[in-house]
Amino acid sequence: MKEILMIMMSVALVNNFVLAQFLGICPFLGVSKKLDSAVGMGIAVTFVMVIATACTWPVQILLLDRYNIGYLQTVAFILIIAALVQFLEMFLKKFIPSLYKGLGVYLPLITTNCAVLGVTIMNIKSEFNFVESIANSFAAGVGFLLAMVLFSGMRQKIEAANIPKAFKGVPITLIGASILSLSFMGFSGVVQGIFG
Repeated sequence: MKEILMIMMSVALVNNFVLAQFLGICPFLGVSKKLDSAVGMGIAVTFVMVIATACTWPVQILLLDRYNIGYLQTVAFILIIAALVQFLEMFLKKFIPSLYKGLGVYLPLITTNCAVLGVTIMNIKSEFNFVESIANSFAAGVGFLLAMVLFSGMRQKIEAANIPKAFKGVPITLIGASILSLSFMGFSGVVQGIFG
């Protein structure tokens, strides 16, 4: 239990996929203008990460490793993730149309979200068992959601602020993202302090 908690805190705060490993930057910058869209995207990515791990881990162990065809890992994982995103898109379109419209073009982008592919591959490379992989994926999604929500709040404050014309738009957005990334570096000693 201690190891699972350590894995979860580490991936959510210290090794955050967006702010420390710079994976999933496209939705982080594109969907964080409004809080409800940021929350929806964060939940959708978390859901896809967990389900993708639940599907890819057995495929890796029972198929790719068993038949020594591990070189197909990336192709197999991309196909699984693409199918999951199509399922999620159909589900949201039917049951939560407001969120479906709010996510717009960014929902299909989860298919090419390198954070989702990254977490499934890193679970295998880290030699996590199935439970540890699910916990790692869930915490990675929560970390993604946390980054999206914090950055969305920051962008709303920036919109209301009186900033020089030269910094408006993309420059102030990237400056804000870098400051948020630096603030997460403060968590680097927390996990060792708690579990060390």
